[in-house]
Amino acid sequence: QVQLVESGGGLVQPGGSLRLSCVASKFTFNNYWLGWFRQAPGKEREFVATINWTYGSAAYADSVKGRFTISRDSAKNTVYLQMNNLKPEDTAVYYCARSPIVRTRPEGYDSWGQGTQVTVSS
Repeated sequence: QVQLVESGGGLVQPGGSLRLSCVASKFTFNNYWLGWFRQAPGKEREFVATINWTYGSAAYADSVKGRFTISRDSAKNTVYLQMNNLKPEDTAVYYCARSPIVRTRPEGYDSWGQGTQVTVSS
């Protein structure tokens, strides 16, 4: 059964914004790090951002600093990725994933969502 479900992707023009959501089922995010990764065709899956559910500390890839913000809503058991000033190079399938420790590589994350497509194009 699906434990992480992403939504909010779509087609947006350069400079536009999207907010991605990742909702947990069967477990809560407490005591975990929730990360966002993305994968473009022909490329490796790359780190975008991660947040500690309990304390709210976060880390970002250099490519998205100042444009993306990761946040959480414990009442909704949801993690968000607010993406502003989107660029064509942001086009990818975006995934959320869970890890017991802070990680910037996909290896070690123990649960993944199915992904949501983000396309930035004019």
